[in-house]
Amino acid sequence: MKKLAIIPARYASSRFPGKPLIDLAGKSMVQRVYEGVQNTHLFDEVVVATDHEKIVEHVRSFNGNVMLTASSHNSGTERCGEVIKKFPTVDVVVNIQGDEPLVNEIQLQQLLAAFDDSSVRIATLGTPSITDKTWNDTNRIKIVTNHKNDALYFSRSPIPFERNKESYPFLKHIGLYGFKRSILEELVLLSPTTLEKTESLEQLRWLYYGYSIRVMETEIETPNIDTPEDVQLVLDTFKK
Repeated sequence: MKKLAIIPARYASSRFPGKPLIDLAGKSMVQRVYEGVQNTHLFDEVVVATDHEKIVEHVRSFNGNVMLTASSHNSGTERCGEVIKKFPTVDVVVNIQGDEPLVNEIQLQQLLAAFDDSSVRIATLGTPSITDKTWNDTNRIKIVTNHKNDALYFSRSPIPFERNKESYPFLKHIGLYGFKRSILEELVLLSPTTLEKTESLEQLRWLYYGYSIRVMETEIETPNIDTPEDVQLVLDTFKK
């Protein structure tokens, strides 16, 4: 099974412009993500997919593999869909967020393990480490799954609503995605839905159109960088 890791790195982030190029203890964020993925030796190819020449030049400066993609893409998934056209022999594609400088090898192993089941076409991760703070945080996505650990729904709201105390195994979503190549080619052709727009969660489009998403559980959660305020948390983790 040939595996490709794609790191979408958009320059024009509304909350944090130029985020991939910020300095994190002597290296840019995109370099830390790239090297973190490459050093796992889990993938046949690792490539940064970006919309900006500055990022292209920077990735090339540390001898990274990079591809300039269209600025019109609305999501990392669409950017991945463009990249895979250059890799026709790949079987599994993993979308690794470009704001995850502490990318973890065990997490990636757990995600890839989903494809040991030949019926799995899309996979992601969930963690049971939910606190009262993250439970009500609309930036922390929650998941409900079925008996096969396939997602029933993702939401910014706390789900399920706990009317009765049943010790339900609540799960928080971790935004790593793996795809069978053929399925990724299909997903980028799907029209956006009202449901997805309502929650601003792209994966709800896939569920709406009947695609299954396998959720692999992990105990590992690493901090990502969404805003300038998140930088110090990552730097503190480096020190530890």
